[in-house]
Amino acid sequence: MPNAVLLAHGPLRPRLAAALTDFVYRSGGRIVSHEQYVDQEDARYYTRLEWETEAPRERIEADLRAGIGEPFDLRWTLRSSDHRPRIGVFVSKLPHCLYEILARVRSGEWRAEVPLIVGNHPDLEPVARTFGIEFLLTPVDGSNKRAQEERQVAALRERGVELVVLARYMQVLSDGFVAAYPDAIVNIHHAFLPSFPGAKPYHAARRRGVKMIGATSHYVTAELDAGPIIEQDVIRVGHRHSVEELVRLGRDLEKIVLARAVRLHLERRVVVHDGRTVVFD
Repeated sequence: MPNAVLLAHGPLRPRLAAALTDFVYRSGGRIVSHEQYVDQEDARYYTRLEWETEAPRERIEADLRAGIGEPFDLRWTLRSSDHRPRIGVFVSKLPHCLYEILARVRSGEWRAEVPLIVGNHPDLEPVARTFGIEFLLTPVDGSNKRAQEERQVAALRERGVELVVLARYMQVLSDGFVAAYPDAIVNIHHAFLPSFPGAKPYHAARRRGVKMIGATSHYVTAELDAGPIIEQDVIRVGHRHSVEELVRLGRDLEKIVLARAVRLHLERRVVVHDGRTVVFD
């Protein structure tokens, strides 16, 4: 029997946590995990609650809405633990992040499906073909961006995609695209921004003698590279590292950090509120 997984946040109110646990026990459920965080500065409560239950989701949602959501002004989402989210992966030419995602899905490590890979270049179509996944080629330039994004969104919706992963997709998404998937587009990039922008950040960083490199994975918002951060990591480097070595280390970080971020999203461990994340890892 699958578990129910609740992500919720709201104003800090007396007996809120107790009301949630009482709700589970009154409905005959058994709590598997209950993680909580209180932001003292904002007086806001965050929680991830998972429990065993035989009740249908529709009844749980109705009872939650009436008994807790409305009385406590709680924002919440409910999912079943056996739900298999469908991922749309966007790529350009670099394959390292794409391979990482496909390997974790194919091996069964992630409870998810990838029905579609979207590319603005044809370079990674052979990878899609190897994994038996449909590849949609949508070359984007200044004259066709809107039309191509409409094709992309239509293709995602036709295939029931719930999460979009930008696996080193080298295009800026329009505000309209972002609005179609709020808090459901995950991006990855090196952590040199804003100090070393442009096409060759590792070259510029080496010239400045950087001592660490990193990667950042975040949700995409209308403001470029400023969305709520899900996961980050860094490693130490030094003057002995060549540009090629920095690039290799950076790509290793990118694929691992992206994979961590996607896993956290798939497992319903990320709450987004007011431009930041609370991550129950």
